[in-house]
Amino acid sequence: MPRRHPLPRLWLMTDERQGERLWKALQKLPPGSGVVFRHKTLPIQARKALFSEVRKVCRRRRLFLLLAGPSALARRWRADGSHGGAKPVPGLLRTASVHDLTEIRTAERAGADLLFLSPVFPTRSHPGAKPLGRTRFALLAGKTRLPVVALGGMDERRARTLAGAYGWAGIDAWSG
Repeated sequence: MPRRHPLPRLWLMTDERQGERLWKALQKLPPGSGVVFRHKTLPIQARKALFSEVRKVCRRRRLFLLLAGPSALARRWRADGSHGGAKPVPGLLRTASVHDLTEIRTAERAGADLLFLSPVFPTRSHPGAKPLGRTRFALLAGKTRLPVVALGGMDERRARTLAGAYGWAGIDAWSG
């Protein structure tokens, strides 16, 4: 992704449980937002086919599209970047999921451009996971120079209450 473009502040994390609601969620995102395509449990050919359809919508709507997985695969599938990819690829945005300071430092050393810090609040995606809460989120976000996107039980209202958040991401907030 050329660096002259600002990094998205709003993100949709795709999930198999969205089903057909995925298409509505893509329509709700404002232009310039980002999508992290996960769907990791699909067989590779089905995942690639779905990614291709999502990519068409993203291009038409001017949404950034990242592939969760290796950076080289993101390049081959013509994504704008990779989420969690191990090696940086020039020209591609690179993001990482982090949950604590150790993972923040690891992502920084690995060359991430943006961090998804989670779970901020209780979430259906990770039942039973201990949420960070507002205070811990702000403390951790303040420990890095990278933009930090809040993830986990997020919606627009909750995002406005967070100190240190560059933006926010959700599944149900866009799919519900």
